[in-house]
This record gives sequence, C-alpha cells and structure tokens, in this order.
Amino acid sequence: MYQLIAQTEQFIVISKDPGVSVHRDQSDKGLVMQLEQELGIKLWLVHRLDRITSGVMLLATSAEACNQLAELFRQRRVEKYYIALSDRKPNKKQGRVIGDMLKGRRGGWRLARTRENPAITEFYSRSAGEGGRLLLCRPSTGQTHQIRVAMKSVGAPIIGDPLYHEHMEPAPDRGYLHAWQLSFELAGRAYHYVAEPDRGQLFRLESVREALAAWDPASMRWHEAGSRDTPAV
Repeated sequence: MYQLIAQTEQFIVISKDPGVSVHRDQSDKGLVMQLEQELGIKLWLVHRLDRITSGVMLLATSAEACNQLAELFRQRRVEKYYIALSDRKPNKKQGRVIGDMLKGRRGGWRLARTRENPAITEFYSRSAGEGGRLLLCRPSTGQTHQIRVAMKSVGAPIIGDPLYHEHMEPAPDRGYLHAWQLSFELAGRAYHYVAEPDRGQLFRLESVREALAAWDPASMRWHEAGSRDTPAV
C-alpha cells in the first residue's frame, strides 16, 4: 500500500501505491488505518491523493502539527510537483489552466470559465517515446480531481483515468498520475521529498525515464500560477 520515506516527531512522509484508498471504503481497510496499525501511532491526514494517484503524501503525528501543516497548504507555501502520462499532445506545450470546478456526471468534475474559487494548475509537457507525452504539473490549489480535469481540458487526458480518459484496449495497469515532489518549510527548517515513480509498466519505460530525468522543477521557470487573475494559456 505504501513505502515509508521519512518519519519525524511532527509528521511522516510516504509514497502511496496506486489504487489505494486513503480512507476506508466497503472493501478496504484504508491507508490511514493501515499506517496507524503498522507504525503504532495516531495519524492526522494533512492532504490526500485520489485512489488512482501514487506518490508523496504527508501525514501529521499530532493535531497541532496537522494544523500547522494544513495552514501551509492553505497559504500556498507548499511546492507540489506531479507527473502524468498521456497518449495525446496537449494543445499547448506548456501553460496554465485556471477555472472553477463544477460537479459533472458519474462522480466527475468539469472546468468552468468562471473564477470565483478557481483551481489553478501550471504544466509543462515533453515527448516520452512514440505516442507518449510526459506531463509535469504544478498545482497551486488542491481541489478534487484538479490535475486530472486540467489535463483533459487541454486535450491530454491521463492514461488509465477511469473518469476522464475513454476506455482503452488493452486496459492500462494503473492511472498514470504520480505525486513526484513535495517541499515546504516548518519551524525554520526546509524539507524536500521525492518519490520516483516505480509502479506501472509505462513509468518504467526507458523513454519515460529519460524524459523525466531532463526535468529539474526547482530550476524551471514557473509563472504566477497562484494568481486567479493570471490569463490561462
């Protein structure tokens, strides 16, 4: 269900496997419950990942730490980088996707042109072998299905996404969205965590690994992704 990356007095960091629910559902124990049982400590969920999404997750070890970390997310002082794979080129090689998220059909969401409480995502893309496209996404907000909807809106739905990509044959072995890097500062100390994607046949392709190795998010040019007044491109 997960791999433990780091453990401190205030929080733990894990890499979540794809297909794992954060909370208990009808058939599963749930990731948080599993972690608590195996580590023998009480945990507080600071943020969450969709069931299909793998990668870096942060959980607090106390209510106080949870409040402090959650406040960093609310103030947009946490740098988050996700990677995804699509079988189509987005309509722009890079850009921003900004808009309100509205409830759609079958439990999905859709992007509106309004900006009352917009989801804001900036992305880059590059070739990842024949027919493949690697996407690097930097969300400055944390709304449900935000990256999945953003990539569909620019014509590059994520491979294996049961809601926003049409059925494929043969069916992909997972949804190809991964929380890659997470950075923040707490109590005057900087933290940076990376979880390389190691689950899924497509993430293990040499062409994908080479494309990913060419990216260093910290040195790339990122626009004012956090501003709702920034034009979408």
